[in-house]
Amino acid sequence: MKRGRLADEFLGVVSKVISAVEASPAKSHQHEFNGSLALRALFGDDDRLDFQTRFIWLNEDEQPVTVDGSLSWYDSRRAHPTRTEYRLYYRDNEVTLLMSPGDLFYLALRPDGSALVIITAAEGTVRNQLDWLFGIDGSASKKGFVFTEVGETNNPELGFAARYILDELGLEQAEPEADYLDGLIDQFGLVFPKTQVFSTLARQSLPEVSPLDDPDLALISWMEREEQLFRRLERRIVASRIAGGFMQEDGPDVEGFLGFSLSVQNRRKARAGMALENHLEAIFTACSISHERGAKTENRNRPDFLFPGTTQYADPQFPASRLTMLGAKSTLKDRWRQVLSEAVRIPGKHLLTLEPGISENQTGEMQAKDLQLVLPQSLHTTFRPAQQQWLMNLREFIDLVRERQEEALF
Repeated sequence: MKRGRLADEFLGVVSKVISAVEASPAKSHQHEFNGSLALRALFGDDDRLDFQTRFIWLNEDEQPVTVDGSLSWYDSRRAHPTRTEYRLYYRDNEVTLLMSPGDLFYLALRPDGSALVIITAAEGTVRNQLDWLFGIDGSASKKGFVFTEVGETNNPELGFAARYILDELGLEQAEPEADYLDGLIDQFGLVFPKTQVFSTLARQSLPEVSPLDDPDLALISWMEREEQLFRRLERRIVASRIAGGFMQEDGPDVEGFLGFSLSVQNRRKARAGMALENHLEAIFTACSISHERGAKTENRNRPDFLFPGTTQYADPQFPASRLTMLGAKSTLKDRWRQVLSEAVRIPGKHLLTLEPGISENQTGEMQAKDLQLVLPQSLHTTFRPAQQQWLMNLREFIDLVRERQEEALF
């Protein structure tokens, strides 16, 4: 599958830990960062006034805040014959007002000359993901900006993990293989099919992918293809709806437009979770793993997957050590704790996710709660080295379940 590269999205990035004087209006009203060699490496020496900038505040457990604004990069002593004094100026907005001392500030320059500013906590999943995406080695400096260039030595292919992060940042990716995808979705017209139908189509369109040979690769490949198919059909449907206009007899239908936009976002999120379960079910079936999807256990809980199934789980004579449960969440956030109350008979639980770079604090807490995290192998590199030793890939999980089921036969 044809993919873009990081340089298609960014030319370079600077990052730093925000100081008290930079974040607190009570201590400074300048709304400026001092120029540095790192900023000059990013912007050059020419003044850039009021260039378009998108500001994003990201927190793991809250909704992101996004606002469009501008930045200015200039030499405040441009007229001086020998001295320079560069400044990066910003205006207050909903994002900058959320900045706190100790937060991380990322400023990325895009190929079209615009910029992206991201504010997040100094420690956490978002920070891990951004450091991995931009190839930032080590922690950001508390003393000043650190520059990371995107170029010949730092221009990775935008695989699943990178596109996941870019999507979280609201950056839409180009659609690869558009003509081929059109041929696959023509049958649906301007109507979304059931997710099960799309999942089946995604698998059928990749006959060379074998869940028996490489279940980790199969899961990522099928998820990527389904995402391509969905986004291509979505673009058709949204374009048709926009062309029809959002008008009422008394003027623009603002509520109708907002409702339609919200429905698009909600459909994306719900579809991703269902697609993940669909493809996992296909892999377990192909690997001859006895399982039940959405089986009912105690207190109306329904684990995403129960192995071997409800009959064995309900049988007190069936050893609990031969039972396995797997939660499946395309994005994790703070929802992983929901899995802990499912399937009481199974003390050690498993959870599969597609979210890259989860924080060490969260994975440490999972370990303490006897919850094993499972991710496709290609996503393991987005985690810190110490975390990677603990992670389980999908093939390893399947081997574990198969071993338990084979032992249960004797």
